[in-house]
Amino acid sequence: MFAFANRNALIFGAAKGIGRATAGEFCRRGARLAIADLNMEAARETAQSLVDSGAEAVAIPCDVGCELSVREAAVSAEQALGDIDIVMNNVGGLLHGQLEDVPLAEWERILSINLLSVARSSAIFVPKMIRRGSGYIVNVGSFAGLYPFATTRMPYVAAKAAVLALSESMAIYLKPQGVHVSCLCPGPVRTNVLDGMKTWTANLEMRGPGSTLRLKSAEEVAALLADGMCEAKVIIPTDDAVWEIMRQHVADPDTFIQKKIDEFASGDMGRPAR
Repeated sequence: MFAFANRNALIFGAAKGIGRATAGEFCRRGARLAIADLNMEAARETAQSLVDSGAEAVAIPCDVGCELSVREAAVSAEQALGDIDIVMNNVGGLLHGQLEDVPLAEWERILSINLLSVARSSAIFVPKMIRRGSGYIVNVGSFAGLYPFATTRMPYVAAKAAVLALSESMAIYLKPQGVHVSCLCPGPVRTNVLDGMKTWTANLEMRGPGSTLRLKSAEEVAALLADGMCEAKVIIPTDDAVWEIMRQHVADPDTFIQKKIDEFASGDMGRPAR
């Protein structure tokens, strides 16, 4: 069973939301944290809150869209803490718009933030973990990558589906070499992720993963992730109800897709009750 005590963790995108909550959860379980984020003011505040609680934490600037910045963040984290045992690729970005309204540049931006950020991080840390024969990579996917519903943010769907597939293949490759891989798949979570979302289609309603799902807090998600990592689970959803939804989709994709079309047409946008 994996344990967090005396581990060094680097979380990209840890200043707010799920990243911040996860940093706190890891620290409570005995880890030391490097808080990497583009927003250094928020990163410093997060790190200081952890230090004030008795943990060891440091804030590090990083733009995950830039390879050099990711490499510099890795060096800074290692200088502050030592070898990094846990890397969480948590940075994500959303957009909102109909498929035909989203420019190609936005596809490139969303894929860079959500998918290629994982590649930039892995290029640095995976070889080191393989050499040591230990380590843990956590990538962040989404319910949007597990089954179809998020038609108002298709570049995000493509990126998160790719992160999921990548994580599973990474697990097959790395687990025999002593390196664990998990993909956290958040469903509805109460965060500020929509604050920076670009909108490309006016008056377009956001479509969600299902109105019967419960909106969870970032702290609940952080605890679920840490518990799943202790068991070295590859896929860690934030709501176990997703497994039944996925079974329905896999059993009959055509019927599942038609049902979604009918739900949206009836006015059920799949957004959970708050």
